[in-house]
Amino acid sequence: MKVLVVVDMQNDFVDGALGTKEACAIVPDVVKTIEGFDGKIVATRDTHAENYMDTQEGKHLPVIHCVKGTDGWKIKSEIQKALDERQAVVIDKPTFGSVELGEYVRKLDREEPVEEILLIGVCTDICVISNALLLKAYLPEVPVKVSASCCAGVNPEQHAQALEAMKPCQIEVV
Repeated sequence: MKVLVVVDMQNDFVDGALGTKEACAIVPDVVKTIEGFDGKIVATRDTHAENYMDTQEGKHLPVIHCVKGTDGWKIKSEIQKALDERQAVVIDKPTFGSVELGEYVRKLDREEPVEEILLIGVCTDICVISNALLLKAYLPEVPVKVSASCCAGVNPEQHAQALEAMKPCQIEVV
């Protein structure tokens, strides 16, 4: 079985508090990838509480975003529609990398061998790279791939740096 991981395609990261034109630009390709994917689909949702600014992340990135229940926390509507049509599992994560995601994909692998994991989403240089490395740690013999054209970083330079950083960790950039 193949697994697609759609990372944090939420309003705040696309066109909200931390949105970028690059994130807006990948939305149609993300939808097409979800619709055309032959396998299991999992989406992550960055999830913070009202006390975000009191957290370590809030102190380093003092921009309130993805507070549970807000519009910014919701997955972009056209992406959510595609995920719903494919009965995707959604995992809320309190930080960059999701241990719950790693455990879920490892559970899937025990039920039916995972042949490949493909990640798409935002931000390439924070949550995509964190989850790609985490999944590689959970399933070291499973090829982990990242679609460069379906990811966007904080800025184009950091996107490119993150893609390059993943390559020596045996994460294939496609």
